[in-house]
Amino acid sequence: MPSVSGRALDGDRVREASRHVAHQVWRLVVTTVASCLRYRVTGLAAEAAFFAVLSVPPLVFALAGGIGYVTDQFTPAQVEDVRAGVLEFSSRVLTDRAVSTVIEPTIDDVLEGGRFDVISLGFVLALWSGSRALNVFVDTITVMHGLGGERGIVRTRALSFVLYVLAMITGIVSIPLVVAGPTLVRQVLPNRVDMLMTFYWPLVVVLSICFLATLYHVSVPVRTNWSFNLPGATFSLVAWVLGSYALRWVLTVTAADSRSIYGPLAAPIAVLLWLYLVAIAVLIGAAVNAAFDTVFPQAATTRARARRTSERARVQ
Repeated sequence: MPSVSGRALDGDRVREASRHVAHQVWRLVVTTVASCLRYRVTGLAAEAAFFAVLSVPPLVFALAGGIGYVTDQFTPAQVEDVRAGVLEFSSRVLTDRAVSTVIEPTIDDVLEGGRFDVISLGFVLALWSGSRALNVFVDTITVMHGLGGERGIVRTRALSFVLYVLAMITGIVSIPLVVAGPTLVRQVLPNRVDMLMTFYWPLVVVLSICFLATLYHVSVPVRTNWSFNLPGATFSLVAWVLGSYALRWVLTVTAADSRSIYGPLAAPIAVLLWLYLVAIAVLIGAAVNAAFDTVFPQAATTRARARRTSERARVQ
């Protein structure tokens, strides 16, 4: 009899633990959805995507202005190959008239020598619009944790600017490695470290999650535990990957054997949709972290929210 009663007691404990876990998961889901609806995640994602798209042309323009400094070290044949490649890529996105009247004269001008005026103007515009997109993320993450206004407008804008500069530096280093893929990287590395290529994509995934977790961590205006941001970062990366595959499938199916009514705007619209997908994944990931902070509150954010509540009560 004692063994039977012991097994029954263990079964009750397992069922109780299962109900508790299911209840906590349900609270996380409900809190995340409520946060997304309350703070207009879809609208803010559209704003971030718009400013991200707005930052791309001046950034590319600035990079084009610096090509002349680099191509001085190349042979004329190599410079011509670069020119042909740029024009070929542009013809796939823009109309023939736009390529011949705008792109071709511009690329001929910058390939003759570096244009510091183009570089400076392009980077100023790119930094403004790009940091404005990041400002949407930083401000929304702060508000989702119930700490809106804790940092201040000037500090929030300065943080967005610094994060955008760091993101550009990180992208310059990491994007070529991701685009190259393990095959090209394997050709560069010596044979004795070839076994390390097994960890190529896992390393890319881990670094991406760490980057997103750091974005969430520094966006909260009080000191918190960095590991608390990993659930939202993981969700954001998974949602972005799955959403990118879904968007690619939709665009492929709708574009197959059909004439686009948007003409030369089809490619920019696709880029805008992809950036919107990235933005909404990041913001939903922030809502997931805010839900974890509600269900499993951290001491720092709890104290900050209590302090703000008492300050508002004194003002009233």
